[in-house]
Amino acid sequence: MRDLELDLLRAFVAVADAGSFTAAADTVGRSQSAVSQKIRRLEDLIGHPIFDRNSRSLALTGAGGQLLIGARRLLDLNDDVIRSLHVPETTGRLRVGICEDFVPLQLSRLLARFLRLHPGVQLDVNTSLTHSLLREFEAGNLDLVIATRELKERGRVIWREPMVWFAASDFRLDPEQPVPLVLLQPPCSYRELMFTTLDAARQAWVTACTVSSLTGVQAAVAGGLGITLLGRSFIQDGMQIIDAPKHWPPLPMTEIIVLGEDTAEKSLARPLLEFLVEGMRMPSLPQSG
Repeated sequence: MRDLELDLLRAFVAVADAGSFTAAADTVGRSQSAVSQKIRRLEDLIGHPIFDRNSRSLALTGAGGQLLIGARRLLDLNDDVIRSLHVPETTGRLRVGICEDFVPLQLSRLLARFLRLHPGVQLDVNTSLTHSLLREFEAGNLDLVIATRELKERGRVIWREPMVWFAASDFRLDPEQPVPLVLLQPPCSYRELMFTTLDAARQAWVTACTVSSLTGVQAAVAGGLGITLLGRSFIQDGMQIIDAPKHWPPLPMTEIIVLGEDTAEKSLARPLLEFLVEGMRMPSLPQSG
């Protein structure tokens, strides 16, 4: 029985997450040829191809999909063991609000890993839309809030990502018809940005669907009801990034801020923020279609 090499697995996960050898090379800090060589060595090691190179996109083979699950577990375990050797013992309770915008595909896994590293920490997590979290923070019900930056210039920015228009994979914009929008209920900064962007372009639009949560937005978009505007990390399988017409104004970056780090218990807040920010730097995003 041959042992898997963590260095090869790390390159494999980077390619699978980034969707290309070029993007993965930037992630792992190696050249594209070095990453390609690592993938070939890994395929030789397991005796199966892991990427379907005949596909238009860089798709996983059956063996590659199975390996990816195990590779993530092994890398998580390795990283947690190394980190645990340098993490001081921390105990206490932290009431934290985390907006739905924040690494939606990875948040549960990241929080579970944090709690394994810090068994003495009790996290009371409130996951909601930004305006609800800000209201709870102002009422004194939350110690720490990680949320989308609204109009007020407050809080420290801990993450930025591009905002994109996206829709179901088979959706096609009809230039002769109003754009069908999938919207969140007000108040919502995404909603307002969609209106102002399309109005500035003199682009007709209609409300196709209004929902109360970001998961509802994803479901409505995946079902083909219309297009929406969110951070790029919300793109899932079965969706595509829409190339906006040239006359539509460019989109800003979305910013995630933290509030309360000056008043929350620093021995609890600092390691949580460092851990989550590190997790955000590990992309797991499909490419545009």
